[in-house]
Amino acid sequence: MNASLSRDVYTQVTDTIISAIEAGAGQWDMPWHRHGVTHTRPMNALTGKRYRGVNVLALWAAAEARGFTTGLWGTYRQWQEKGAQVRKGEKSSLVVFFKELAVDETNPETGETERGRRLIAKASYVFNANQVDGFVASEPAAPANPAEVLSQVEAYVTATGARVAFGGEGAFYRPLTDTIHMPDRSRFVGSATSSATECLYSTLLHELTHWTGIKTRCDREFGKRFGDDAYAMEELVAELGAAFLCADLGIANTPRPDHAAYISHWLTVLKADKKAIFTAASKASQAVDYLDALQPAEKARETDELEEAA
Repeated sequence: MNASLSRDVYTQVTDTIISAIEAGAGQWDMPWHRHGVTHTRPMNALTGKRYRGVNVLALWAAAEARGFTTGLWGTYRQWQEKGAQVRKGEKSSLVVFFKELAVDETNPETGETERGRRLIAKASYVFNANQVDGFVASEPAAPANPAEVLSQVEAYVTATGARVAFGGEGAFYRPLTDTIHMPDRSRFVGSATSSATECLYSTLLHELTHWTGIKTRCDREFGKRFGDDAYAMEELVAELGAAFLCADLGIANTPRPDHAAYISHWLTVLKADKKAIFTAASKASQAVDYLDALQPAEKARETDELEEAA
């Protein structure tokens, strides 16, 4: 794939996400805030593995825009292998996978040509289970009771070793003391669209994603590339990390009350840099992978490599 086509892949996916954000910004409802079956992480119907990075956002946005009720996706060929047939006239959705290619590069110090490797973004096209005949999706599991303590989430956070202190006025991660600070549980209240429990855990997982960013963990630093927008990028990573974790752990991810302050800044960053959403989603997946690796072995969860999309 040539460079211009690779850039076109980035542009197509970024424009899809921007459109979804702009469509929901007035309600503080981002494309990764799913309620019901589509809030689960998109999964490949043939392999049973979950999509990663920006593909999660792209497929969530596609499902929301087109009213799909399942999170199962596959290429035309993969659906055929499942004994199903994509209906005539159905429109595919774009996902991205990265292929490593051997390239000849000139060493700037010696002037000699050396063999190197480069990752090239390539497009793949998938269809939702709602777009095929001959396949019956299983009924989704009932959502967790929003009024109870979610023991699986408590265990997940505890296993990371992160220190969480409840009490105080706000939710934040403090690098100086390497601690996550949360308001008292009693201060989280429900709304017309979310329960107090959902608000609490989506906020906690947002801050837990921030916790992964220091040098001794995921070593996330955006200042050099994004300058004044580095803060907005880190907030977007934390937001996406929380969304991925809420999807994986069975929590309905709901808009945080401070979203309005970030939305316009996110859009500015995404419109200025077509690879920004790829970077944010990749860093969010890296953070989730780091947290997953801290879990007991029996709790390890498989995730889909992007190559599975092909």
